[in-house]
Amino acid sequence: MATPDVSPDRGRQRRAVRPHLPMRPLWLCRVCAAAWPCQPARLLLSIEYRRDRVGLSVYMAGLLFAATADLIKLNPNPAPSPADLFARFVSWTARHPAPDPAGSEQGEGPTRGA
Repeated sequence: MATPDVSPDRGRQRRAVRPHLPMRPLWLCRVCAAAWPCQPARLLLSIEYRRDRVGLSVYMAGLLFAATADLIKLNPNPAPSPADLFARFVSWTARHPAPDPAGSEQGEGPTRGA
């Protein structure tokens, strides 16, 4: 006698994860229209590069260079902030992000060498 399927996925179709890829030259996500890399793209990239965080950083730095060129051509005045673009493309790839510069300017960050 066969056992009935009582799994919670019964009757549901499994959906493939849609890749959240950039739409150039706007650098918006093709799926969710957020600034790319959107949160789902970051998650998928982190999974893909889970054993090579340096490789992820190098890959995203290359995309930062391409995105900067595209975005400056689209909107030269005012040009995108280099700090904002770095945060958007590269800084999230670090395992332990750097402390907030605003906090360190106010003396709230940890002191070194103490």
